[in-house]
Amino acid sequence: MKTFSLYVPRDSLIHRINPIDKILYTITAIAVPLILPSMAASFLCMLISLSLLAAARVVRQSLPVFAFVFLILCTVVLIQGWFYPGNQTPLFGVEPFVFHAEGLMKACRIGIRVTNVVAAFLLLVLTTKPADLVEELVRRGLSPRIGYVLDSIFQILPQMMNTTRTILDAQRSRGLETEGSLWVRVKAFLPLIVPVVMSSLIHAKERALALEVRGLHFEGQRTWLREKRTYPYSREIRGGLLLVLTASIVWRILG
Repeated sequence: MKTFSLYVPRDSLIHRINPIDKILYTITAIAVPLILPSMAASFLCMLISLSLLAAARVVRQSLPVFAFVFLILCTVVLIQGWFYPGNQTPLFGVEPFVFHAEGLMKACRIGIRVTNVVAAFLLLVLTTKPADLVEELVRRGLSPRIGYVLDSIFQILPQMMNTTRTILDAQRSRGLETEGSLWVRVKAFLPLIVPVVMSSLIHAKERALALEVRGLHFEGQRTWLREKRTYPYSREIRGGLLLVLTASIVWRILG
């Protein structure tokens, strides 16, 4: 059965890191700016996450997500610049829509944190095979049923996108207009809803049946299809991330 995921195959050190360590990095990258609520800490975490995306050579695949996030952040800048309660220093505009410096700085802090969170999650999703992640979690004691749910979550979006493209191609071959004005695109989108949803349900049923045949509910001793993988620098990475988290907590308490 063919599977889909957002994983981008590359020969990079980031791809070869233990998936558990990538999860720990994602948690650390999100937690540190919350523990140390300063723009410097958020900006540093964002730079590290973006640098790791560049090192993994998946920046191009990240651009559509960042483009969507940028559009959302533009509205945040406008709302904060106009309506932030702490606004005092006007920059431009006329009443009642005066843009303030305090709102701009607040929007910048929000934008940096959101960009850092998105970059950290993209680093995990784009450089990790869902099967490797789930297998590593199950080896460490996670229930295979929960592992199946996680694997399905990673696959559902790209699978629906692939199904949508297939159905669009089929509709174009039958003469249906799918490009043009907004109204034409809306009319072309409506016939997609039912087949996409039904196809997703059918795929879910097929996966459930396949896993049942393979003994998902078996309670005895299990064997593994693949030998346990060894990942480079796993102990050092894990120790470094735990050290950063601990240092952040101590800094916050003492500060």
